[in-house]
Amino acid sequence: MVEPRTARAIPRENLRQFVSDDLEGRILSGEIAIGERLPSESEIAKEYGVSTRSVREAIQILETKGLLQRRHGERTRVVRNDVGEFLGTLTTTVRQLFAKDRDYLVQLMDVRRMIEVEVAGILAGNSAPVALDVSRSLEAMHDAARNEDFTSFTTHDAAFHLALVKSTGNDILAVLYDNLHNLITEVIRVTSRVPVKSLEEAYAEHKEIFTAIHAGDPDHARSVMRRHIENSSGYLHVAILNARNEENPDGS
Repeated sequence: MVEPRTARAIPRENLRQFVSDDLEGRILSGEIAIGERLPSESEIAKEYGVSTRSVREAIQILETKGLLQRRHGERTRVVRNDVGEFLGTLTTTVRQLFAKDRDYLVQLMDVRRMIEVEVAGILAGNSAPVALDVSRSLEAMHDAARNEDFTSFTTHDAAFHLALVKSTGNDILAVLYDNLHNLITEVIRVTSRVPVKSLEEAYAEHKEIFTAIHAGDPDHARSVMRRHIENSSGYLHVAILNARNEENPDGS
């Protein structure tokens, strides 16, 4: 990084974007190679004539895009710029959001609705059978429900939904959903603990989804999946409210 850059004429609020855009261009052009480590934040700040805060924020932007990776005690490294790396980094960012605010879990349910309702319709309209992992997960959920094995049930519940997505044959969608899988599993665990919902009832909902898809009616399959996600969203609201009440029993 030998060529001096300057940001003197750029408004203060746009400095991070200026640095981010310039670094991104240099990475994608190959000027800064994959695997190469960037100079320190202070060195980059001196090169661009900006504050270290602007550099730090620019690096965060490029992390979200999957172009940079930071680890404690190490200099920032340029990583792959393919879809898998981008989605993996994006998932890390989403996890950080969830750690700060439970309400982001509600937004994850919106994402699930957008994806899984359409997945159900696509699979119902396909002549090819869904993946064997779907029926295996459903059977495992049935066994877990009968044995009242909560941990096993939630694990196979999440696997059921992941297997449905993978059955579409859309690799990009599968990678996206797979990267959100751990987060979705956590949501399922949270919603399955709501007292008004039994494991047998949860199994019945998934059995209905499976049956609707095999019936070959896309509209009905979408409707069943939408109802399932909406039910789960309702359970999530109850779980979040209960958690807040436990944290603030006096209502403060």
